[in-house]
Amino acid sequence: MRDIGLLIVSLGIILIGAEAFTNGIEWLGQKLKLGAGAVGSILAAVGTALPETMVPIMAFLSGGVGTEGSDIGIGAILGAPFMLATLAFFITGLTALLFRRRNLPLQLDAKVVQRDLGFFLFVYTMAILASFLPSQLLKNGAALALLAAYGIYVFLTLRASKGGHKQENLAPLYVATRTNNPSLLMILVQIALALIAIVFGARGFVNAVQPIAVAIGIPVFVLSLIITPIATELPEKFNSVLWIRRGKDTLAMGNLTGAMVFQSSVIPAIGIALTPWKLDALALWSAFLALGAAMIPYLSLRRKGAIFPTSLLIGGAFYLFFILTVFRFPIQ
Repeated sequence: MRDIGLLIVSLGIILIGAEAFTNGIEWLGQKLKLGAGAVGSILAAVGTALPETMVPIMAFLSGGVGTEGSDIGIGAILGAPFMLATLAFFITGLTALLFRRRNLPLQLDAKVVQRDLGFFLFVYTMAILASFLPSQLLKNGAALALLAAYGIYVFLTLRASKGGHKQENLAPLYVATRTNNPSLLMILVQIALALIAIVFGARGFVNAVQPIAVAIGIPVFVLSLIITPIATELPEKFNSVLWIRRGKDTLAMGNLTGAMVFQSSVIPAIGIALTPWKLDALALWSAFLALGAAMIPYLSLRRKGAIFPTSLLIGGAFYLFFILTVFRFPIQ
């Protein structure tokens, strides 16, 4: 009962933090005169990626190389993009269907999301292939290439967003409700407080879920690949639900796809540098499914120039397929 109570409270804290974060990020984009693509794919994506970024780093530093800590760290690294490409896409598509009651295409900047998904497919494939390199020197080179690729991605996203900003009526900044032009300092204060709440809530969620998972015999790697990312990816899921509900589809999808690029380039680069980066069959299987789930909306954008909610729902099938294969046909 204590764990269930902590679970509920943690979810509430994450939801409150996500609401404050989306409000603050929109104001920050307004202040910096950035387009929705840059706001969603960079500002929101990197900000909400902080909880899952800390999981592998702390696991590597506390557990060491070649130990349980290494398994937890690698599982968390691979679990983040897998969860976004499958479960988060499913939730986003379901939200769009529930609020709009029709399978209408998302009203988003197709170039932004297509660029994000294209970069994800490229850098994540590179990160996975790095596990087959014969020496640590070559793997370190791959890690540097991943960091360089993310730098190029940020540059292209910011360059494309120039002139894309447009004034819009935003809800008042929650920490400065009496002004229509809050200062940059107050905006940053709200974002910082929201991130603290998100990290605190995600940590509480993990602390509540882990004892239950361990008690029923879920292996450590599976726990870090499935259970932990559900908690640490909640900010992205909540943010996207809130933005879909408000009709801000570019922000909603950009928050997910931008996080996918960050978590498939910068975070794997850390894992490659701090571990031998040897991926087993289960890890490779999750990566293959993540790439497959991301390929569906990418091809939809390439062929039709749009993403339909039902195409995002397919991500849920990939997630369910992975769960079934893990527990019914364990991959060694």
